[in-house]
Amino acid sequence: MNSEKNIIESLQWRYACKKFDSSKKLSQEQLMVLKNAFNLTATSFGLQPLKMLVIQGDELKAKLLPHAYFQQQITTCSHLLVICIDTALDENSIDSYFELEKTVRGTSEDIIGKFRDQLKSIFKNKSREQIDSSSINQAYINIGTLMTVCAEQGIDSCPMEGFNPGKFDEALNLQEKNLKSVLLLPVGFRAEDDVMSRMKKVRKHLDQVITDID
Repeated sequence: MNSEKNIIESLQWRYACKKFDSSKKLSQEQLMVLKNAFNLTATSFGLQPLKMLVIQGDELKAKLLPHAYFQQQITTCSHLLVICIDTALDENSIDSYFELEKTVRGTSEDIIGKFRDQLKSIFKNKSREQIDSSSINQAYINIGTLMTVCAEQGIDSCPMEGFNPGKFDEALNLQEKNLKSVLLLPVGFRAEDDVMSRMKKVRKHLDQVITDID
């Protein structure tokens, strides 16, 4: 759909979709693009402290609807993406990352060992709350990437903080998976009667938000 548009035109086209056409579904190819975009998003130290749930079933979406204050995007979207933080991120996660680096890049322990130890030291001095807070910040970076990729692909989306994470975690049994839900991103295709899709985008002039410094 957006193959002939540049990225700025795609971002102009994007808006927070309030009503999806529930009859239109993302293809498996489109879903794979979003899954790869999630996986390729930058994270602190490359540790990837996030997981993403991809929910398609109407029954489960209906079950979650009350926990998102009955916002209809939850049930009319093609797929509901739930971005979660990994609450078990620890020194073992660091070891797993560096072992993966050694496998993928062939890097020797002599090269990465010092950095591995430094990173473990940093984590030892952080509380669970501090680690989780950092992971939440990275979830916002990730949803920004997903929204941009959606726009470039002609996929509608709606970033959502307005839900009850505790109730989502309970309904999806996330605690036993060492996960906490942080953000929602319903994705799909806008309904023709979504009045928001025809409204002009309201943004400040560039001079009001950007300062060039020589």
